[in-house]
Amino acid sequence: MIYLGIFSVFVGVFIILYNNLIRKKNKLKEAYSSIDVMFRKRTDLIPQLVRTVKGYLEYERETLTEITKLRTQVMDENMDDDQRIALENKLDSMLGKLQIAVEAYPDLKASENFLQLQASLNEVEEQLSAARRSYNAAVNALNNGIEMFPSNIVAKLMGYRQKSMFAITENETNPPKIKF
Repeated sequence: MIYLGIFSVFVGVFIILYNNLIRKKNKLKEAYSSIDVMFRKRTDLIPQLVRTVKGYLEYERETLTEITKLRTQVMDENMDDDQRIALENKLDSMLGKLQIAVEAYPDLKASENFLQLQASLNEVEEQLSAARRSYNAAVNALNNGIEMFPSNIVAKLMGYRQKSMFAITENETNPPKIKF
């Protein structure tokens, strides 16, 4: 009878810890879904951006080509989250380079189409930044659950692995002034 009581306590604790990990994993999926929506919005804006600046930026063809290539890679549905995060960080960097390059072209900066596009891109970037913070908080909570005793035992038994956070890009720590 005592053994049954002890066993019941262990099973109860296991279930509670397991459900807590599931809750954290689902919160992470929700946060990633928000990021994915913002990525798709930004990805949809990139072809318009490239078309708008292409005629002006004769010397920036390499940057435009790289942005287009990264956009295509980011749209691959078969890549895992870590690969997607790395590609999105590269895309952030290239978009930052493009924004800096645009500073040298006053005609482009005055273009109504470009100004609207730039405002849309800035809005998406702000929303993406907020979604990344939410994602990183969810990753931190899940990783803590995976590492901390006693839930680390349950996590190991159930095959949970730590997730990567979104790294802060150079553009986020030292963003260029965007005045087009």
